Amino acid sequence: MGEFERIEQWFARPAHLQRQRFGEHVSLLGIGDDCALLSNTDYIGQTLAVSSDMLVCGRHFAAETDPHAIGHKALAVNLSDLAAMGAQAHAFTLSLALDRAQDETWLAGFSQGLFALANTYRCELIGGDTTSGPLCISITVIGLVPPTLALRRDAAKPGDKVWVSGQLGAAAYALKYPGHSPDADERLHRPEPRLELGMALRGLSECAMDLSDGLLGDIVHILDQSKVGVALFADQMPWHPALAACEPHERFSLALQGGDDYELLFTAKPQQTRNIQAIGEKLGIPLSCIGEIKADGQRQLLDAAGSPIEIAFRGFDHFNP
Repeated sequence: MGEFERIEQWFARPAHLQRQRFGEHVSLLGIGDDCALLSNTDYIGQTLAVSSDMLVCGRHFAAETDPHAIGHKALAVNLSDLAAMGAQAHAFTLSLALDRAQDETWLAGFSQGLFALANTYRCELIGGDTTSGPLCISITVIGLVPPTLALRRDAAKPGDKVWVSGQLGAAAYALKYPGHSPDADERLHRPEPRLELGMALRGLSECAMDLSDGLLGDIVHILDQSKVGVALFADQMPWHPALAACEPHERFSLALQGGDDYELLFTAKPQQTRNIQAIGEKLGIPLSCIGEIKADGQRQLLDAAGSPIEIAFRGFDHFNP
């Protein structure tokens, strides 16, 4: 198959199916022309949230990974960025570099995983590019959020409580111990973007981000941009059950520095605690209060007695792994 035959076979969907899944106003003209044309009907009172992520074979996933899982994760990690801004998913573009190993069977699995998640969140594929080369996947997502309700990294304030969704450390555990925990393996390969949670936090939180490189490394972005410090409480961290057998040092390393959790880390005023707990119960997502934003600029992880635990506030770094 040539480039355009692959696009037509695996990624172009009939207009009537797009309308059934996404409505009339997402795309006036999608795949097949030089640009997609988007209606501005949905943009009134909203601002665009745009993010891009790249997944490289051998760096972000192994060559033998199930292509269905690769398709799911490629879109999920981008949708997670929209969730972190409180944005609603709208559309996305896909660029693929493919080598000969990506045959029709691989493309079928990849596109099925990709579109299953896209359909769940009503996020339409509107264009992109394909080329030959080592396997690489690049996605750009477009979301919508009212400008005054967007969740930002520079909006944490002293006295805010620090919250995190879900459980920590599953993906890092699965990467280190593949096959030891089926649930951890699933969370590594098929993370679920917290889009409903992000939108539910509008007006309750002003500051959020998703956890891609480990909590201790990622929270530094909030601390730097908001010019604040933090005290985190180790005994309140929601460890994934697979980490129970790990020694404390390894547990801290996997859960707080390992990455690939794609949970939401956010801050909120103490008076929002009951509202946040109610959101967690409504969505069926555990939400844990794990710390407090401080004005003193210090960064501490404290044990149950309030004593500092020696651990670096850093996570995974692609250029300094």
